[in-house]
Amino acid sequence: MPLIGFHTDAFNSSYWSFDQCLEWARRNGLSRIECGAIDGVSWIHGLGYQPHVALWEDPLLLRRKMDSMGIQFSQIDAAFPLSRPEGATLGVEYILHTLRWAKLAGIPCVDTTDDRSAPAGMTEREALDHMRRIYRQVVPVAEAYGIIINIEPHGYFTTRPKFMEEMLSFVDSPFLRMNMDTGNTFIAGQDPVGFLERFKHKVSHVHIKDVSESLAAASRGELTGIAVSHCAIGDGVNADNIRKCVTTLLDSGFDGVFSIECEGQGGPMIERSLQWVRQIC
Repeated sequence: MPLIGFHTDAFNSSYWSFDQCLEWARRNGLSRIECGAIDGVSWIHGLGYQPHVALWEDPLLLRRKMDSMGIQFSQIDAAFPLSRPEGATLGVEYILHTLRWAKLAGIPCVDTTDDRSAPAGMTEREALDHMRRIYRQVVPVAEAYGIIINIEPHGYFTTRPKFMEEMLSFVDSPFLRMNMDTGNTFIAGQDPVGFLERFKHKVSHVHIKDVSESLAAASRGELTGIAVSHCAIGDGVNADNIRKCVTTLLDSGFDGVFSIECEGQGGPMIERSLQWVRQIC
């Protein structure tokens, strides 16, 4: 049975800590949470103003605390834009470090993606071959740890179905799958329902994200992704697509997590979003 969770990006603008996000999840009856991985520490994180986790934190102790609250990770982001040249160095190490930490923290999926624009100085074929080498390096490690590496539609390549199809076949492995994002596919000018229909057999995790009417009018087809929905989910122009995507997934037997990505406004907006998502899931 699918579950509902949320991404702690919702509370970036509120400068919440990860612990505050855990408390919000418990108050709202959510058992799944998703956040970003910080490979190191930073002052803003250390002072409690960033709702993500540092890979220098102890994953077993955090897992113990979360277990006591009845909350588990659904996924962790290691989404360095791999299409950039430094994807082969910074991106690979970021993913590998996150995989090791995720194993101890009991996290089933690690999210990855590309950059919003094609890399300068590379042809599309060169960039795809560059990313192929990266995934062929990290997926065998993910297999060893029993963790799924997801590719999220968020950039120049991943929001274009022909490229996503090729990327999902970079490695013949059940551990290379897709994180569907309803908002990114829409803002990139795609039909989210058609996009999902093409790849539904590869989906292991889902981002539920709406798009406001004003943002769609100004930027659809110009952007390849947005961090969060800036309107309550269900209030935007992508609501019907979200309903259809959820129905498609449920009809196909999807039993993963629908993770809400919405600006929280300290709680009220994401709480309205949660009510709406619960009605359709």
